[in-house]
Amino acid sequence: MVASDKLDVITGKHEWSKVLNEIGQYDFYHTYDYHLTARLQNETPFLLKYTTGTVTIALPLLLRQIDETMYSDASSVYGYPGPICNGIDETFNNEEFTEALQEFFIKNNIVSVFSRLNPFMPCQEIVLKNYGETVQHGKVVNIDITLDVDEQRRNYQSRLKTHVNKSKKHCVVKEAATEQDITDFVEIYHENMGRVNAKKYYYFGEEYFKKIINSSDFKTLVLIAKEKETGKTIAGSMFIVTNNIVQYHLSGSKNEYLNLMPTKLLIDEMRLRATKKGYEFFNLGGGLGGRDDDSLFNFKSSFSKDFKPFKLWKLIVNPKIYSKLAEKNKPVNKSSDFFPEYRANNN
Repeated sequence: MVASDKLDVITGKHEWSKVLNEIGQYDFYHTYDYHLTARLQNETPFLLKYTTGTVTIALPLLLRQIDETMYSDASSVYGYPGPICNGIDETFNNEEFTEALQEFFIKNNIVSVFSRLNPFMPCQEIVLKNYGETVQHGKVVNIDITLDVDEQRRNYQSRLKTHVNKSKKHCVVKEAATEQDITDFVEIYHENMGRVNAKKYYYFGEEYFKKIINSSDFKTLVLIAKEKETGKTIAGSMFIVTNNIVQYHLSGSKNEYLNLMPTKLLIDEMRLRATKKGYEFFNLGGGLGGRDDDSLFNFKSSFSKDFKPFKLWKLIVNPKIYSKLAEKNKPVNKSSDFFPEYRANNN
């Protein structure tokens, strides 16, 4: 990749981590280790750093070659990344920053850029204003863990309270501490993915879990639920803490124990731990594919009605080449709003 005058291109862990620490406010989806772990085989992680005066902006992306062309595009990792920054308020003029981005993308034959955004990073829409398109794509559920724990629980749906109490009677929550605990969790997670007919991408291997757990870029906590009567592990949830944000990342329950609703107990336990630690946000995420009207969203929203907008950023850098690629690779599903359009059939 060719750098531009006002943008540094960072691909190494040491420099990447240094930039994040300089900015201070970031989530685990912005870290080098997560990018390296979550990327696909044909994707190259890079971090763009822009500095002017007291302002620093960093944008993490994945570079992807477009088959049979001299062009590439850029996308974000799965989750809630997007730009991070400091020294910025609502009066910030982003023209120089977006000009630097545009120059970099053109120099590197990048046709389009797509990024999921993070609802807990306040500067994102300010720095991307009038550059590409930012659209809302559903909502995510946050448990406001700055509230007293009893007040948090009062916001639970009444049925959820009953389910958590029932699960407490039959299950005990433990922190995964052994290789076997992690192996059990991975197996349960895969069983869960099978039950919901998840796409192949979501069948993360055991190596993925180990890399996430062992990373020093963030703190990972895997809680498991064991049935009291048998001592059998029946559910597990992976939570990731970075700065003041807790992310509910991956989860699963064994099919034959769904009636005990152990995942609800695991989230409830993490809520208590996170509050005690003084964290600020506990993001449960949204529904499948960002939806806010499906059973997954309904499950999450039974814990809290503190909804945050989940947004996507879409940028066409080179409209002429984008149109040619879209014409050549027309989506089979005509109603698809997938971006970039020319990759819709690979989705």
